[in-house]
Amino acid sequence: MQKNFRPNPNSFKNTFCVFQEVTMNEVEGLKIQFESKAGSTYYYSDLGMYRFSNHWGRLANSKWRLIALEPETESKFKLGFASWNSFYPDNTIDKLYYIEADFNKNSVNYQHKNNPEYNNKALLRTSFDTTKRIKQIRNLQQLTSWAKYFDYDDIAVLRESIINELIFTNKTLEEIKKEIQ
Repeated sequence: MQKNFRPNPNSFKNTFCVFQEVTMNEVEGLKIQFESKAGSTYYYSDLGMYRFSNHWGRLANSKWRLIALEPETESKFKLGFASWNSFYPDNTIDKLYYIEADFNKNSVNYQHKNNPEYNNKALLRTSFDTTKRIKQIRNLQQLTSWAKYFDYDDIAVLRESIINELIFTNKTLEEIKKEIQ
């Protein structure tokens, strides 16, 4: 019989966490230990938390993201797992976040400075500054109209150069563009 492991209810307030999608057989035999008003269900174990939900991202006062299985499952409801040590503190004041770009997948995301994979190269920013930079990077990734003002041979190389400057420096987008022209 499963013992009832129950974390402190306040232990998830103001946290950042990245969950990994897992298959439903991971929670076979586990009992639902909490169900939110929004319909998410939670299973707790000694190793971490399973969350079954159809919504991820900003949750009340936390930022919880799901990395989907590949190939991605079609269901809107997904089961994610996060170990207890992968919940990091979040606030709007401190420089807690850095940006990662995946040029092969044409994607960008943010990570927490406590992530063991952080190599201290990307600049740390507040959540507001991180959001602003990510929006600029996504525009560079998805649009091409901005590139008509540049003399370039390969837009992918130009994109990568500008995006890396946005990630690794405090230069504004305007400053970066002026330096390239």
